[in-house]
Amino acid sequence: MKSNAHNYLLKLKNKAMPKTFKINYLRTLVNMSLVLLLLTAACGQSSEKLKDDATSNTETKAEVMKPEIDIQAAILSDNLEAVKQHISAGTDLNKKDPMTGATPLITAASFGKNKIAQALIDAGADLSAKNNDGATALHTAAFFCRVEVVQSLIDAKADKTAKNNFGMTPRESVIGPFVEIKPIYEMLQQQLGPIGLKIELTEIEKTRPVIAMMLQ
Repeated sequence: MKSNAHNYLLKLKNKAMPKTFKINYLRTLVNMSLVLLLLTAACGQSSEKLKDDATSNTETKAEVMKPEIDIQAAILSDNLEAVKQHISAGTDLNKKDPMTGATPLITAASFGKNKIAQALIDAGADLSAKNNDGATALHTAAFFCRVEVVQSLIDAKADKTAKNNFGMTPRESVIGPFVEIKPIYEMLQQQLGPIGLKIELTEIEKTRPVIAMMLQ
């Protein structure tokens, strides 16, 4: 995976995007790819633990019962009711995945789970929380062109000027030439499609300028 990304960066070395911007831009996209792949693995591990978690919940009998399904797994499976149960039960909505640093809201933003993202925002999820690459939910929602989530985050006063570890704002993740990053979207769709990531390249190409305007 890393060698493929490295080769891709070398291939793009002499193309038209301004040097420093291009390097930081593509490093961000490649790192986002790796982060999401780690998230896949982490959620897989969570699924394997569901039986143990269910047994533990039965034994401890919390005042408000949490659903058996982990909140991250509930988001990936678009299980809004389970997420609402987690909210009611007092689950930490800002708890970061130990491998990726993604909060539930960052996951919902990345995968375009509009209703779940809104429920988490309404419940007071931290809009400024960042994953291991310094990306906020607004960064990931912008990159994947999740228009509804971007609007919800803007309405909730998410910081449009926040920068990730590579010095990029959410808007800067969608202002580069589409042809330069199309292979990254294709790679992400291939690798993360099986767990629910939906990317329509034609729609992404049309929507990136819209997202850029929304984030001005």
